[in-house]
Amino acid sequence: MPVAAIYPGTFDPITRGHIDLVERGARMFDHLTVSVAANPNKQPLFSLAERVELAREALAHLPNVVVCGFDILLVNHAKQIGAHVILRGLRAVSDFEFEFQLANMNRRLYPDIESVFLTPAEQYSFISSSLVREVAKLGGNIAPFVHPKVEAALAAKFASRK
Repeated sequence: MPVAAIYPGTFDPITRGHIDLVERGARMFDHLTVSVAANPNKQPLFSLAERVELAREALAHLPNVVVCGFDILLVNHAKQIGAHVILRGLRAVSDFEFEFQLANMNRRLYPDIESVFLTPAEQYSFISSSLVREVAKLGGNIAPFVHPKVEAALAAKFASRK
């Protein structure tokens, strides 16, 4: 039976660290859905539609990966798309406690779901969307950390705010 997984996140914006996890997840699972959370509480820089489009462009080379947006409870979204695995990344030990709590809550809400955790490749372990946004905002070089389309989108976003 094919295994479908979901990789949820805000992806504001998607980074090479995220892309690394998606590429590895795409090798592990038959079908992987990258689900971009609306998450208005985080006050994202990019709209949901922009984040979905940037992720689609950055992941277009992966035939078994689709990208979609969602604004409902994660486990309900997972049920809707037929996913039984939640893929999550752990950059540091500090991520573990929160992710452990989420995994237990998700399993309680949807007993048929399992969480799988991957650590990023060493060269991406320090990258976060918020750090990339801050470097871009201050005019630093973010090319090593994001897809070229994301780099251009960040440059345009911050140029319009000047």
